Amino acid sequence: DLVQRQFTAARPNQLWVADFTYVATWRGFVYVAFVIDVFARRIVGWRAHTRMQTDLVLDALEQALHDRELDGRLVVHTDRGSQYVAMRYTERLAEMGAAPSLGSVGDAYDNALAESVIGLFKTEVIHRRRPWKGFDDVEYATLEWVAWCNQQRLLEPLGYVPPAEFEEQFDRHQHQQQAAQTTPMVAGALN
Repeated sequence: DLVQRQFTAARPNQLWVADFTYVATWRGFVYVAFVIDVFARRIVGWRAHTRMQTDLVLDALEQALHDRELDGRLVVHTDRGSQYVAMRYTERLAEMGAAPSLGSVGDAYDNALAESVIGLFKTEVIHRRRPWKGFDDVEYATLEWVAWCNQQRLLEPLGYVPPAEFEEQFDRHQHQQQAAQTTPMVAGALN
């Protein structure tokens, strides 16, 4: 456990947490996996599937990788579910240069941030609209909810701005700092 219940990050793509849940539908269960960047609590990857297999969590991880540009050490923290300790999952983490981190068995607090995102998903989406017909309904509702969470939901720990805006502010600040550091060197070189 590289996280030790400290769900904080100084920059994007430093710490991701991941977990999945299930939704009962008329046509069977739908499983929904999430990958959350801890820095801004932004959902960077998600996937819905009709089977609870390693492909579910791998697909969510791949979406996160496609959406993000890794620029330093990344820790990916999960529970000890069989999907997350599968060889294909851990090999993919190694390929991308990420350090795997696992909470203890049967302890929801060891992955509390991912658990709380799933709790919000269940409360705000799944439990409000019953019964669910099938996979397509759950997948579309998840897509809408993730977009809303990332682009519009105001989060108190971020100063009441949405995760996407918080990351944009961070990027602007980083660019301004870099520009301030390089500008004196350019001006000095011209004199």
